[in-house]
Amino acid sequence: MAFMALALASVFSAQALFAAQVKTGLDTLVESNFSLLSGKKIGLITNHTGKDRQGRGAVELLALAPGVELRAVFSPEHGFMGASEENVVDSDTIRLGGKDIPVYSLYRGGMAGMRPTPEQLAGLDALVFDIQDIGARFYTYLASMAMGLEEAKKAGIEFIVLDRPNPINGIALEGPVLEDISLRQVTPTAYFAVPVRHGMTAGEIALLHNAEVQHPRLHVVKLEGWRRELWYDEIGLPWIPPSPNMPDLEAATLYPGIGLFEASNISVGRGTPLPFRWVGAPWMNGDRIVKRLRKAQRRGALPGIEFEVQNYTPSKNVHQDKACSGVRMRVTDRLRLRPLEVFRQLHQALRATHPKDFAWKWGEARKMTGSDRFETLCRQGCSDSALERLFERGLPEFAARRRPFLLYE
Repeated sequence: MAFMALALASVFSAQALFAAQVKTGLDTLVESNFSLLSGKKIGLITNHTGKDRQGRGAVELLALAPGVELRAVFSPEHGFMGASEENVVDSDTIRLGGKDIPVYSLYRGGMAGMRPTPEQLAGLDALVFDIQDIGARFYTYLASMAMGLEEAKKAGIEFIVLDRPNPINGIALEGPVLEDISLRQVTPTAYFAVPVRHGMTAGEIALLHNAEVQHPRLHVVKLEGWRRELWYDEIGLPWIPPSPNMPDLEAATLYPGIGLFEASNISVGRGTPLPFRWVGAPWMNGDRIVKRLRKAQRRGALPGIEFEVQNYTPSKNVHQDKACSGVRMRVTDRLRLRPLEVFRQLHQALRATHPKDFAWKWGEARKMTGSDRFETLCRQGCSDSALERLFERGLPEFAARRRPFLLYE
C-alpha cells in the first residue's frame, strides 16, 4: 500500500479531547509587532486565506503595520479573492492605509505568467508568502511560492514564508513520486520532486526547494502549537475554502486521489454540490462501479470510505449540462483512508467496466502522475500489482530526503 506513517493511536485518542490552538506564521508575526519586517518595503503573495486567528487579512495587517511599507500584492491561481476559475486572472488595485496598492496577478498565462517580474520587485526589500495550501503536489499555490523564491533570489531580496498547517496532516505520504523534473518547465502541477501527498507545510516545502535554489535569505516564520498528526479541524481555526472547488476538509482529504482524474474524461464533481467527492459521466454505470468497489472492500481494500450510486448533471467543466451516472464517496475513517488507493481501485473499476468509454489525456496524466510510467503501465494492461508498485516507488527515499527540512514533531 502506497502509504507511510508513524504509530498514531495514542496521540489521536488524546487530541480528540480538545482542539489545538495553533498559531500561524502570520499570528506569530503580529505578536512580534512585525519586528521581522521593520523598516522594510515589502511585496506580499497572498489571497483570501491569508488571515490571522481573529480573521484579519494579511494585506490589511501589513498595510497598517508600524514601520512596514506594503508596496505590492501578488495573487495566485483563482485570484486575490479565490473565486476565479478562469485560465487567466487579471491584475487590480486595492486601497489601504489611504493609498492604492497594486495587486499583480501570478496567473497571467503560461509558466512565465506565474512569476513576479523584475519591474514588480524593484525597490522591495522582501517578498512575503502567506497562503493556505492543501497538501497535494498538483495544487498550484506552492509552485507560486517556489517561483517567488526563485525570483526573490534573482532580485537580491529576502523571501519570507508565513507558515500554515498541512490540512490533511503532516505524516501520511502517498505516491507516485514525481520523477520527471523537466515537467517543472511546462506546468505548476509538477513543480516538486515529491509524492502526490507529501505531508509537508509550505515552509517545509520552501526549505526543501531552497536546497536547490540556494537563496541565502529565506526565512520561515514557524507555526506554534502544530503537530504533524493534526488535521485542519483540530487546530482551532475556521476552514476557509482555498479555491472554488475545495469547500471543506472532506473534499481536501479525497483530492490527492480524485484530483488525478482531472486528466481523464470523467467529471470529478466540478459543477455539482460534491467536488472531489463524486465522479461521473454520461456513459458511466454507477451501479456496476459501486459493486466492484464494494467487492474490493470485502477483500480488505479501501478502508475508511463508503460508496453509493449518485446521479448529477454538472453545471460546468467536464460533461457540463449532461446527465451523469456516478459514484458518491463518503469518508468514514480518515486515519485509515488512503485517497491514492481510492484512485487506483476506481481507476481499475472504470477500465474493467467501460474499456471503450473511459480514457486518459495522456499529456495531462503525465503531469499529474509525474512521469510517463503510468501511461506505460496502462498500455501494458495495468495490473493491480504493477500499479501499486508504481505508487509505492520512491516513498522511503523521499521520507529520508524530506527529514532534514521538517520543522515540527
